Formats: sequence, C-alpha cells, structure tokens
Amino acid sequence: MKLKQKVLHVFLFATLIAQAQEKAAVDLIVTNAKVYMVNKSFGTAEAFAVKEGKIVAIGTSAEINKKYSSNKVVNAQDKYIYPGFYDAHAHFYSFGMNLQRVNLRRTQSFQEVMDKVIAFQKEKNVNFIQGRGWDQNDWKVKEFPTKELLDKYFPNTPVALTRIDGHAMLANSKALELAGITITTKAEGGQIEIKNGQLTGVLVDNPMELVEKIIPKPKRATQIAALKDAQKEMFQYGLTTINEAGLEKETIDLIDSLQQENVLDLNIYAMVMASKANVDYYTQLGIYKTDKLNVRSFKFMGDGALGSRGACLHKEYSDKPHHFGALLSPISEIKQIAKQIAESDYQMNTHAIGDSTNTILLNIYKEVLNGKTDRRWKIEHAQVMREQDFDYFKLGIIPSVQPTHATSDMYWAEERVGKDRIKTSYAYKKMLDKAGLVALGTDFPIEEVNPMYTFYAAVARKDLKNYPEGGFQMENALSREETLKGMTIWAAYSDFEENEKGSLEIGKWADFTIFESDIMTMDVDGIPYTKPANTFIKGKQVK
Repeated sequence: MKLKQKVLHVFLFATLIAQAQEKAAVDLIVTNAKVYMVNKSFGTAEAFAVKEGKIVAIGTSAEINKKYSSNKVVNAQDKYIYPGFYDAHAHFYSFGMNLQRVNLRRTQSFQEVMDKVIAFQKEKNVNFIQGRGWDQNDWKVKEFPTKELLDKYFPNTPVALTRIDGHAMLANSKALELAGITITTKAEGGQIEIKNGQLTGVLVDNPMELVEKIIPKPKRATQIAALKDAQKEMFQYGLTTINEAGLEKETIDLIDSLQQENVLDLNIYAMVMASKANVDYYTQLGIYKTDKLNVRSFKFMGDGALGSRGACLHKEYSDKPHHFGALLSPISEIKQIAKQIAESDYQMNTHAIGDSTNTILLNIYKEVLNGKTDRRWKIEHAQVMREQDFDYFKLGIIPSVQPTHATSDMYWAEERVGKDRIKTSYAYKKMLDKAGLVALGTDFPIEEVNPMYTFYAAVARKDLKNYPEGGFQMENALSREETLKGMTIWAAYSDFEENEKGSLEIGKWADFTIFESDIMTMDVDGIPYTKPANTFIKGKQVK
C-alpha cells in the first residue's frame, strides 16, 4: 500500500512538472479583467499574455493560465482594461517646457497674471520671463491686456506671455525693443496691435516669431527635464502615444536619443514643422521610424485661433466688423508645399480653424492628392466649417479634432461666428459620418492633458460643472464606443500604426491602461473624475 502511494505521488509530481514544462514562458500575464480589445468586433476578453513587449495570446483567464507561465502575473481583480490612449493632437515638448515657466492657466484677471509673474520672477530671477496660459475670455474684462504694468514692474527685463492657444502674445517694451518691433513693423499673417499710435504689446500669430527669435535657447538639461516631467504626467492619465503637433529637427533628434537610451518610454508620432528647410530635409530622408518614434508627417499652420480672432473666415467676425482673420501663408505657397509633400510618403497635417481656411486646405488636398490612395492627410481642428465642405472628408482626409475645444469655446464661440455658422462648428459627429472615423486629442497645453476630459466632452458635450444642461449641440456628440475608438484605434490608423497599436490583439504592442471603473458603462458625469490605476507600455509598468 505504501509502495502504491509512493508511486502515485511520484506520478502526480511528474505530471505537474510535465504540465509546467508544457506551458510557454512569457514576460507578463494579466488575468481576471474586463479587457476592451477595441478590435473590429469591439469584443472583450479576460486575460492576455505578453512576450517581448507584444501580446502573444488573449482570451479567458483559464485559457491563458493553462497555456502560459510567467514570473510576473497581474491579477486585475475584475478591473477594466483599455488600449493605451492616444492623444491625436498635443504639444508634448511645449507642455514640458511650460512646466519650467510661469503657468497662467485659469487666471481670472490680468492682475492675477501680474501677481503670478511677479512671484515667479522673485523666486527664479531669470533673464527673460516667459509664461503661457492667459485667456481674456475668462476675465470680467474680455479684452486683450496691454503692456503698461509689465513695463512698470519689469522695465529692464524682457517679458513674453503667450495666450492659452499659442496664437497671441503680450510682450513688454523691453522685449519689443530687443525684437525690433515698432509701429512701422509689417505684420503679414497676423497683427501687431496699435492703439492711439502706440504699441499695446499684443502680437497675434506670425509677428510673435520676432519675439520668439530673441528668447534665449534653453539648455539641454532643461529640455531633458521638461521631457521627463511631461512624460510622467502622460503616464498618470493612461496616455501611451502622443501625436506631437509640430517639432523642429533638433527636438525630434533629442527625443529620439532619449528614447534610445530608455530615458523616455512614451511613444511619439512627430509632426515636423513644415518650414521649407524641414520639408526639403525629411522628404529626402524618407519616413523615419523606431519602436517608439514615428516621423512621417508635417504640421502646417493654416491660420490662427478663434479666441484671438486669427482664424480665417469667409465672412467677417460677428463681433468685429470688417475683420476676417488671416491665412498665415499665401495660397500659392500652401499649394507649393502641399505638392512637394504629396510627392513624398509623408502626410500633411494642417491647422485649420476658420471656415475659409478649411475650404482652401480641403480643396488643395483634393487637388494635390488626385490619383493617390491611402495618404491619410489630416485637417487638425476643423472647428468652423461650411456645410458643403464636410463632403471632402469622404475622400480619405481625416478630421483630427479636440472635443474639449468645443466645451471650452461654447461660452463665446457664437459671439465670434454668429447663430448660423455655429451650427456647423465643432461638428464631430457630422465629420465622423463623412470620414468614417475621427482622431481625438486635446491640443494640450491649450486644454488639460486628462483624456477623460476628452471622453466626457465628446460624449456629454458639457463642461466640468455640467453646463449646459442637456449638452452643447448634442447632435454632434459621439457615442462611448466611437469616442474610445477615436482615442485608440482610429488615432492609430491616422498615424499608419493600426497594425501595431490602438487595440489589444495578438501581435500588437502591449500598451494598456487599467481602471477601477468602467468608462463604457458608468454614470457619464463621473467620467472626468476617474483615473487609471496603472499604465503599461510594451508590457512595462510605467504607472
């Protein structure tokens, strides 16, 4: 009897060893979750296995546990998993650099702006004061500020304070002097504001570059700190890929080097600023791609912003007679650059906010892409549109839009464009119906980083105070499924990355985020206040 028991124990032990040996070793197993795969059927799963950063199996917890073993197992304990979020239009580098400057977001008056600038300089004592984030639309006096107080407190120190949208700047006299700006300076593609024969200090769009040229170049250590600080913020919100909307070669090279050294894990789809030098260089270089960096597009600036009345409209602004905004480049130059890009493998992604700019750019896209397939060129923002221009999105042109722009601008946008044009503004559902997809982002640091604000604005069309009751122009709200796709697989498609990211499927990178609550079913008004518990990139936990 004892011999039989001994034989049985040996047999059972051998069986366990054999079963363990039969299991495939992987780097990570995640079980007991509700996994939104965001595949073609929008299916769900319970578990998946990861090896060398990619998903090798997905299914039930029992199936994964039976076939795979790992030294690292995450028991999700019935939490909810989504593909890592994309931000399809953001300014990652600028966001990081802004963390090193005066933060003027949410200021309620120009006096509060001054208080922040004075406190910053008292602490930092820099040679050139920079800040960003003010918005006169948030103040009781909804007019552009002027430079008198800056001149009073900083007569010998240049100051440049950029509006929240990046399309207007308030500079003091010292900065204007160093930039060589006078009342006779020409302001093509923008505005140098003059009142009573004097400079007010406000610069809109292109003239801002005159001041930007004299700002001291940041040290490399400052740039690295900025990128690391920004990355940390992304991971807190479950963001794993950022579409960086406008970089110079030097910054792209820095990001690439930091990614290669594993200082940065964040995925970056980099739009190169479409200067002639950059277009010449990168079209000759061709697409540059690593596991973390994708350089295959140019960012072109079509016009300014609606808030600063720089967006170019077909008809005059409703709240400023005889003012139409402005294109930032002549149409002939836009067409020439578009033709050059069309002859390469690169995308052209154009900032277009006013209806006139959208008409012009969509028409140019159609002309230069005639006969070319699957180019996936994008219109970034597409805020104010004419009804007849939506059909351009049937041609494979992708709308890349930012739902929080609608809920940030809704208080005053109708004042700018009137009761008729507002009906075809921020029309995301209408664009989706024409294009078959929308890529969703934030445009941070103009808006907040938090992708849950994007989700809420797209679905509920309300601000964080639940205004307006019933939502803003709800005919253009997106469903939760459409919104999640816009933040994942559709954004990936817009970047030519749909075969490697954007959904949780076999063969794709294991970029995912774990939530305590289910954003697909929870009370919609709670969505802005939920945050991920964990974030993973290529199977590596980064939060």
